[in-house]
Amino acid sequence: MAKSALITGITGQDGAYLAKLLLGKGYEVHGLIARRGSDTLWRLREINVLEGVQLIDGDLLDQGSIVRALEKSRASELYNLGAQSFVATSWTQPALTASVCGIGALNCLEAIRQVNPDVRFYQASTSEMFGLIQAERQDEKTPFYPRSPYGVAKLFAHWSTVNYRESHGLHASSGILFNHESPLRGLEFVTRKITDAVARIKLGKQKKLALGNMDARRDWGYAGDYVEAMWLMLQQEKPGDYVIATGVTTSVREFCRLAFEHVGLNYTDFVEVDPRFYRPAEVDILLGNPAKAREMLGWKLKTSLHSLVIDMVEADLSRVSKI
Repeated sequence: MAKSALITGITGQDGAYLAKLLLGKGYEVHGLIARRGSDTLWRLREINVLEGVQLIDGDLLDQGSIVRALEKSRASELYNLGAQSFVATSWTQPALTASVCGIGALNCLEAIRQVNPDVRFYQASTSEMFGLIQAERQDEKTPFYPRSPYGVAKLFAHWSTVNYRESHGLHASSGILFNHESPLRGLEFVTRKITDAVARIKLGKQKKLALGNMDARRDWGYAGDYVEAMWLMLQQEKPGDYVIATGVTTSVREFCRLAFEHVGLNYTDFVEVDPRFYRPAEVDILLGNPAKAREMLGWKLKTSLHSLVIDMVEADLSRVSKI
């Protein structure tokens, strides 16, 4: 029989790429979906996996629905990717962020404990937990110091995963993923905000791009590469926590330069700094050390930042040209 997997957050960037990966490996893929009226299926449709997945109504805030989804899917692997994942929004909706990102993960772990403790669990942790960095390069042993309600909520979920692993013997692993982007990224995220604006400016549909901290630096990778690491974690004999990153940090300014340069434009002619986009507590730099993932998982980065930027700009040029 084919393996069965349940993905929360299947309509998000990572969920869509993970669904595609698992379908390619012969899995039966189920996705937990909270139906709230808007078209959340466009990513699955865009990469041609919508017809291959089975959607189950449910919500991370409703443990009963997760229990029912586990029973219905008979999943042997549960990937918890569902979240309120936009950091800026976590300051205006801290309680919602805490509930979805923190309690949502706890609900998944408890559902596994009740339904089938043999189900392997993946928790989507985040580099935002490092926040005010305590080491130049962050790895699995670097102390956490979150600087946003999002980072705090994710840290609760991360330690809950460790606790259920140690207390109940679950095969529960966390991927501490640094920023990962793609053409499926939401428009609210700075990378996609940039590439969408580049397309609109190039096609004469926008004149300027307003951004916040241009000197903030992130370790940016490709989401399609990172979901492979998620799968690899659940194939290991023993569970664990892994930093997934490129090991290279790049500024928002440099990302802008690469994106505008691809269409023959100079970013300095179009980008304006707007203080409204500064965060109440800024994370100035993140730089991951993925040595453990390379050694233990055999995971390798396949996509360069330059290639990623070009792919995102080209996808947005295609989208904007059809508007």
